[in-house]
Amino acid sequence: MQALKKGMIISMKAKHPIMKKIKKYKTGYLMMAPFFLLFFLFTVLPVVISMGLSFTNFNMLEWPKFCGWDNYLKLFLDDDIFPIALKNTLIFAVITGPASYLMCLFFAWIINEFSGKLRAFLTLIFYAPSISGNAYMVWSLIISGDRYGYLNGILLKLGLINSPILWMKTEKYIMPILIVVQLWLSLGTGFLTFIAGLQTIDKSLYEAAAIDGVKNRWQELWYVTLPSMKPQLMFGAVMQITTSFAVADISIQLAGNPSVNYAGATIVTHLMDYGSGIRYEMGYASAIATILFLLMIGTNKLVQKMLGKVGD
Repeated sequence: MQALKKGMIISMKAKHPIMKKIKKYKTGYLMMAPFFLLFFLFTVLPVVISMGLSFTNFNMLEWPKFCGWDNYLKLFLDDDIFPIALKNTLIFAVITGPASYLMCLFFAWIINEFSGKLRAFLTLIFYAPSISGNAYMVWSLIISGDRYGYLNGILLKLGLINSPILWMKTEKYIMPILIVVQLWLSLGTGFLTFIAGLQTIDKSLYEAAAIDGVKNRWQELWYVTLPSMKPQLMFGAVMQITTSFAVADISIQLAGNPSVNYAGATIVTHLMDYGSGIRYEMGYASAIATILFLLMIGTNKLVQKMLGKVGD
């Protein structure tokens, strides 16, 4: 019997090559264990708990009470603000997501052509807006609603307007201004990732491509550069998608919360309205967060398929 058990164990191990890999690279897995533990505790677990809470009524004072699909029915059928926030978020994401992604890639490609200190200096210049703590204050001065605002002052001096425009109090201007500010701030982590990816490309690949018939820089970009940095492209896409869907601070700081006729409302500002302040409707806020999470996952899957065609 013991021999039979040993034989079964050996055969099970043979059928599971994953176990062999774990045993072979156990040192590496042990090194990664702290990260995976923290990632599970502070990312995966909160997401799972939030999804569970989305099916409850939870006010932070009493124990959550199961309510089924009530929060989602209320969200799509009774909440007048959510459709506006969803529309604004989709417009914002569709414009700033691809635009900021292409900007990051284009500027990284151009800057990579320089060498040494000049490249480092240009990288700092382009990256600086994303880490500027007073970025909102700068834009508040530019779009100030009086004649002392820089934008109003320039337009008045040129004779294009007769009186100052209340930029962030006029509904039609709010979303375009938020989009411009977001694009100005967009050269962040993804931009640095592309710079790093371009630095690691083997130069001999360009020589081989030239022998195979690649004739100009655009063909080099499509057939050599981009396929060689697919991991960086994917990481940059995830970062830009997350940033474009999770916009909130820009809207709150520049347009206020709530903004005029909710012209600057996004899913995250709507979530913050219910999850904090005086409401503390955590079950309903969790339902909003779950919808946002599903939107991000679906968009990431779509981008993965599109990036898989790069170089084909």
